[in-house]
Amino acid sequence: MSTLTKKQRESFALKVLEWFDEHGRKHLPWQQNPTPYRVWVSEIMLQQTQVATAIPYYERFMQRFVDLESLCNAPLDEVLVHWSGLGYYARARNLHKCAVTVVEKHQGELPVTLDELQSLPGIGRSTAAAILSLSGGQHEAILDGNVKRVLARCFTVEGWPGKSAVLDELWRYSEQVTPAERTGPFNQAMMDLGATLCTRSKPQCSQCPLMRVCKANKSNTQIDYPGKKPKKVLPVKAARMLVLRNAENKLLLVQRPPTGIWGGLWSLPELGDIELEQWLQDAGLTAVGDAHSFARFRHTFSHYHLDIDAVTLTVKGKTLQRVDDLAKYVWYDGKKLPGGVPAPITKIIDLLEF
Repeated sequence: MSTLTKKQRESFALKVLEWFDEHGRKHLPWQQNPTPYRVWVSEIMLQQTQVATAIPYYERFMQRFVDLESLCNAPLDEVLVHWSGLGYYARARNLHKCAVTVVEKHQGELPVTLDELQSLPGIGRSTAAAILSLSGGQHEAILDGNVKRVLARCFTVEGWPGKSAVLDELWRYSEQVTPAERTGPFNQAMMDLGATLCTRSKPQCSQCPLMRVCKANKSNTQIDYPGKKPKKVLPVKAARMLVLRNAENKLLLVQRPPTGIWGGLWSLPELGDIELEQWLQDAGLTAVGDAHSFARFRHTFSHYHLDIDAVTLTVKGKTLQRVDDLAKYVWYDGKKLPGGVPAPITKIIDLLEF
C-alpha cells in the first residue's frame, strides 16, 4: 500500500469529476430530490441489482412508500410484494425493520453520522457513506463493488476483496482519493465508471479518464483485478413442491417463516421427508386423481443449487387443517397475491391457468 501525494490525490479526483460533468449519470430517479430516504432505498436496491433492473422497482416502491413513515407503517407482506422479483429478500426485510427502528428511536429521520447509520439493520459502511455523501454532500468515502474494481485496477491491489487485508487496502485508497469538495458527485462518478467503463470483462479503457494513471491498464492486466473469489463447488439440494388445486381451481400457497431463504414470502408447500399421502391426511385434504410432475428446474442461490420438482394434484376438502401450527395457508385465485412471491414460484404460477 503506497501513500499518494497531494498532487496525485487531487489529480485523480479532478479527472473523475471532469468526466462526471460530461458523461456521468445525472437523471436516475433517486438523483431527483435526493433525500436521505430516497438515496437509502436506492442504495439497498442496488446492492445486488443492476441500475436498469432496479429503476422500475424503485419507482413503484417510492410511489407506494413515499417516505420513511409510510414504509414503517406498512405491513411487511406489502413491502415484500413490492420487492418480488428483485431477490435477496433480506434487503426488503431489513428496509422495513430499519424504518421501524428509525421511527421509534430517531424521530423518523435517518441519522446523519456514519456510526449511527451503520448501527441500523442492513446498512454497512459503504451504504452509510453513500447515503451521507449523495444526499448531503458529506465527506465520506465509499467502496461498493464497482468502486472496488476501479481502485483495484488503478492501483493493482492484489487479492480477492472478500479478504479483510485486501478490503482494508482498498478502503485506504478510497479514503485518499475522495475529495472533501464535491464528494457526492465524485462518489457517483466512481460508481458510474465501474458500471459503464471499468466493467468486469472488456473494460473500455480508452474512454476512461483514469487511463493514464491506471497501473493495470499500463501493464495490460485489467482482467486480473480485482482478484477472483476462490472457486467453491456449490452443494445441490432438492425440494418437492406441491401444486395443489381445489374444485374452484384455486392454488394452495403457504407463507414461509420470517427468517431464512425466502423469509416471509408466499410459496408452495414442500413435502420434505413426509410422503404425499401423509401430508394430505395431516392437512385434511383428499386427492382427486393421481399426482404427476408439473415442472422441474434448477434455481441457484449464492451458496447452493436447488433442484425443484413441482408436483401437481387436484384435492378436495372443505377446510384446510394446519400441517404446521405456525404456518399460514391461503387458497389463491389467480388475482391478487397475498404477499411477496419468490421468482421460482412465480415461474410455476405463470404456467398455470386460472
